[in-house]
Amino acid sequence: MERNVRWMGVAGGIRATGLSLILPYFALYLRNVLGLGFEEIGILSAVVGAVPLAIVPIAGLITDRLGRRRLFVAALFAEGAAVLAAAGAMEYRALIPLVIAVSLSQTVGTIAGPALSAYVADLVAASERTLGFTWLRVGWNVGFTLGVLSGGALVGTLGFVFVGAAAGTVLLVGTTFVALVLEPSPYDRALRERRRATSPTADPRPTASESLRTIGRDRAFLLLCVAGALGMLTVNQWGVTFPVYANSVLGIPYSLIGAGLALNGVLVVAAQGWTTRAVLGRRHTSMMAGGVALYAVAFLAFGGIRVFPVGLLVTFFAVIFVLTMGENVLSIATNTLPSNLAPPTEIGAYNGAFFAALGAGTLLAPTLGGLLIAAVPDPLVLWGLLSIPAVPAIAIVLGGVAPRLPPDANRA
Repeated sequence: MERNVRWMGVAGGIRATGLSLILPYFALYLRNVLGLGFEEIGILSAVVGAVPLAIVPIAGLITDRLGRRRLFVAALFAEGAAVLAAAGAMEYRALIPLVIAVSLSQTVGTIAGPALSAYVADLVAASERTLGFTWLRVGWNVGFTLGVLSGGALVGTLGFVFVGAAAGTVLLVGTTFVALVLEPSPYDRALRERRRATSPTADPRPTASESLRTIGRDRAFLLLCVAGALGMLTVNQWGVTFPVYANSVLGIPYSLIGAGLALNGVLVVAAQGWTTRAVLGRRHTSMMAGGVALYAVAFLAFGGIRVFPVGLLVTFFAVIFVLTMGENVLSIATNTLPSNLAPPTEIGAYNGAFFAALGAGTLLAPTLGGLLIAAVPDPLVLWGLLSIPAVPAIAIVLGGVAPRLPPDANRA
């Protein structure tokens, strides 16, 4: 594996530790400390995600013009500062400043997303690119496991404020490490050389409007974005609705929810590399459809959790196992396919547009989940309704996207 990709995986682990110490418990803070209802939590979660959704397409265009490393290092420093500000807002139980701080942390993290993906795509190609994104996921989930497990234990004893301050500190230290060890990508170095050129014609990069027109003409990519947005309406019930339902409706305590989230991270660390090697040469579209389907199956089982004879907690952890397998398969396609479809000078723009589509589904998912938890008392009906968007997502991927993709671009 290329040296800088390995360092990126380590840095992602440090960053994930900081973020997952506190952000997975944000909705529980709103519920259990501020006393907000399910509908309010869903709406506020959507508000928090609104600005990142608007920013991410622009971030993709910017990363093709300003460079990868410079943009994500600056964004990650701002992310750490925003998490520290969120901890301060928790200290005073100030809802509006807290929402602003969490939204800011997600916004600057979103700005970093296309730059991070483009950085890796600059360094490796073909199957090595698939393996490179797998390395990043493994590093991220090592940190995620440590963060959610520690956060679940510490929130209940030391409180949200202490854990939030620790999270911000970890993020700032981790970003300093990133800035010291990572080299510019080949694209960054070429961009620097073009800036030194005296002739304006030496810069072959397309304008922002040309990038948007290229994306607008790419029918397969646009269908992929639609499928991704629909899929996230189901998949991202995991982010907010799942832990809120587990704690508030099923009565599962913070520590066990943290253990469940940690199981998710451990399974990625243990199984993602094996999963990626097992699917090399297979179609990304098949993996995307299969991953979304596994989430839907897991959520339907979650809806029947009280009727399974093996018990509440056994079923809870079994559901997490199944959806994590879905995550391992799905992530291979969503991390790699946009870069495979993009022209070399448009990798940031394509990733930005795709992240925006995924973000649209992510933004609406907690609002949909909160409204349905409040309105639908039957758990199986509730989670059945939340799984419905997976059906058109799978149909579009297999029937609309797959036939339009070049075989090489669609191959892991």
